[in-house]
Amino acid sequence: MSSSFGTIFRVATFGESHGLGVGAVVDGCPPRISLSEADIQQQLDRRRPGQSDLTTPRQEYDEVTILSGVENGRTLGTPIALFVANKDQRTSDYKNLLPVPRPSHADYTYQMKYGVRATGGGGRASARETIGRVAAGAIAAKILKKTYNIEIVAWVSVVGSIEAPELYPGTINHKLVDRTAVRCPDMEAAEKMAEEIRRAKKELDSVGGIISCICRNVPPGLGEPVFDKMEAKLARAMLSIPATKGFEIGSGFAGTRMRGSEHNDPFVLKGDHLGTITNNSGGVQGGISNGEPIFFRVAFKPTSTIGKPQMTADFSGQEVVLEASGRHDPCVVPRAVPIVESMAALVIADLALRQKLNGKAFCRHCLTGGKEIV
Repeated sequence: MSSSFGTIFRVATFGESHGLGVGAVVDGCPPRISLSEADIQQQLDRRRPGQSDLTTPRQEYDEVTILSGVENGRTLGTPIALFVANKDQRTSDYKNLLPVPRPSHADYTYQMKYGVRATGGGGRASARETIGRVAAGAIAAKILKKTYNIEIVAWVSVVGSIEAPELYPGTINHKLVDRTAVRCPDMEAAEKMAEEIRRAKKELDSVGGIISCICRNVPPGLGEPVFDKMEAKLARAMLSIPATKGFEIGSGFAGTRMRGSEHNDPFVLKGDHLGTITNNSGGVQGGISNGEPIFFRVAFKPTSTIGKPQMTADFSGQEVVLEASGRHDPCVVPRAVPIVESMAALVIADLALRQKLNGKAFCRHCLTGGKEIV
């Protein structure tokens, strides 16, 4: 199983959804960075279950503990171990499901690959695994903010058939995103999205959606062609998140309906540097960041586990009617916003460290240029 991500800023996550706990080990983090549990907890609070009636009722406070790699509030340059205990496990909810692979879930594929699978929830396939990603991503985001003033903001732009009006990404910030439980910055659309989720929940069903994300102040030059292009790394990161089904950057699939004369981004002098008038490229050209905001969207499917009875088959091939129990999100996108932000931070931090490594003036751990980040 591949549970690690990154080349220099490396993250390995561990734990199952109904085990003792989950977490991550971060290796390659530069030393002398100010870091505490509070820096990480803020993002974990945005991801945790039980936030509103739009999410799973499972009650987990997801309090993180830093086990190693930090002393006196500063990183040591050694591996940082992060742990979050599971407190509200109910493996009994899944006992009747053991003989039946849940439709569109990972039960069947894990069983076929390993000959065994976790008996509670989705195990490693559960979205609870993403706690480690969010914790590690919070560290990466702090490095990027203090070093380059990079800001990463994601928001819900589509839930089911409800799509928010196109907003100028430069005006969206975390405060606007978090003012509604559904995490859509447009109040009118957010209200309709919340109703769509509540309707699906009442009908024992689920609904999907799309998360948009913008990464501001990313310097030009990040990305490693040809196989580690910026957009390739972002696509891999986003599609590794549970329930994702699509990724597009810049104009995305809509760009296929444009002529080259419409789609090209002409250059213009912006102060003391070149920039582009439009941003159909999404901030990336030739696999390398061009200094414009990086903009992408991620599609999430409806939650696989639903309460509505479904005709399916057990592992022996016998037809059964499955009525899943347990506690599940009727829509994953409100809680997936910090996951998308965290994975983007991990990608950009790793590529920034690789860029520094390519320069003679910097060593592997010198993203901070030898300076302490506070």
